[in-house]
Amino acid sequence: MLQRNLKQQGIMGTPYRPLIGDMKEFVKLITQAWSKPMNLNHKIVSRVDPFTLNNVQKYGKISMCWSGTSPRLIIKDPELMRQVLSNKQGHFQKPPLNPNILIITKGLSTLEGYKWERRRKTLNPAFHMERLKEMLPVFSTSCSKMIERWQNKSKLEEGKCEIDVWPELQKLTADVISRAAFGSNYEEGERIFELLRELTILVVEAMQTLYLPGFRFIPTKKNQRRKELNREIRSMLRDLIQRKKHALRHGESRVDDDLLGLLLQSISQNNDDGNESYKMTEEDVVEECKQFYVAGHETTSSWLTWTMVVLAMHPDWQEKARNEVLQIGHRQELNYKTITKLKIINMILYEVVRLYPPVIALYQHTSKETKIGDISLPSGVDLTLPILLLNHDPQIWGDDAEEFKPERFSEGVSKASNEQLAFFPFSWGPRTCIGQNFAMLEAKMAIAMILQHFSWDLSPSYVHAPYTVMTLQPQHGAQITLHPF
Repeated sequence: MLQRNLKQQGIMGTPYRPLIGDMKEFVKLITQAWSKPMNLNHKIVSRVDPFTLNNVQKYGKISMCWSGTSPRLIIKDPELMRQVLSNKQGHFQKPPLNPNILIITKGLSTLEGYKWERRRKTLNPAFHMERLKEMLPVFSTSCSKMIERWQNKSKLEEGKCEIDVWPELQKLTADVISRAAFGSNYEEGERIFELLRELTILVVEAMQTLYLPGFRFIPTKKNQRRKELNREIRSMLRDLIQRKKHALRHGESRVDDDLLGLLLQSISQNNDDGNESYKMTEEDVVEECKQFYVAGHETTSSWLTWTMVVLAMHPDWQEKARNEVLQIGHRQELNYKTITKLKIINMILYEVVRLYPPVIALYQHTSKETKIGDISLPSGVDLTLPILLLNHDPQIWGDDAEEFKPERFSEGVSKASNEQLAFFPFSWGPRTCIGQNFAMLEAKMAIAMILQHFSWDLSPSYVHAPYTVMTLQPQHGAQITLHPF
């Protein structure tokens, strides 16, 4: 019935196959694409997301496929994507979550409706730009720690050295989040992060198998380990929260020392309105701390990794960015004033996140019958908004859409493409990423500080093979050769 409804509106797509839908074809195309590396260029769509690309090419920008027994509408149209993400009628929500993923976090991104609105309002003050300015020394400390490690390695190897920057930048973003979230307790924060990373790997593994209701309750070895990790993470976070509360009460810590303090202050202020139904509890704080780790770590490390790879592929832009940093900040410690003057780095970061978006698609679900453009959507339809395909579309970005041209952002985001609002690096609408300013400042600080101390090129061992595991990652690592100066 759903398929007939959409076909009557001129929307074509794959036929329904009982139970599995298009899963077999999806796995086949992904397996083939990921089995071999690609040439050293930015034409990554056919390797990263071959199924969606094939569907759009065969059936059009608005097309249909099947995720198991669920109909899925692919919408590769900026105007319709904005309508979905704006969600003015409130008829769109996140797709029903696999129960396995809720063990990682039940934070802001999983909430809907009024509860989401209240939680977002509570958390917003912690991410205001004035607050984030005070965290720049935290970013600088974490970056200095990584740079010192790289310098020591280059000394041991008498000059240039080869480093896989993917795990290195994962360590960096973990350290930043730990310091920013927990201040002086960042070492404990890092331990929590290690446990969360192990938990995430086990959850992704579970999500890649056929979901059987109730199977997660069977005491298998991996199910037991997931529960054990979750208990330990929650226990450590509760201890940190209690110690922070004690330190605040006794004047041993300031509210603005770290995000946990700001979060506790925001909760206290927003819980004073007398509405018991939506007050945040200590357990909610635990979930938001987990959310901050999960959302802020992989995405930023992916962004930084591809930035370093792309700048190794384009040494002319690497040199332009370095000259800008040395002219504005010299070799001194960077601050908010100098960071905001880095226009070339800003352009580079936007162009990298266009070509290599950490999140390659956004997903929505119709909770009620609704309409976008001329399309009437019944309730119960999943929507895929293919960010990666949109970012590589020549109709939007020009014939050079798959080339690295940071100058397209020289006059800002709105004038970078043929369509004014076709760029969604941090989503769009009311659910725009709450941490976008945090991520942008962190990325600019990291790239600027690396440019102050090193030049780099691709190692002969580097293999260009972007693929997705939650985020867009280098399948075989990101090996570069560092040259300190």
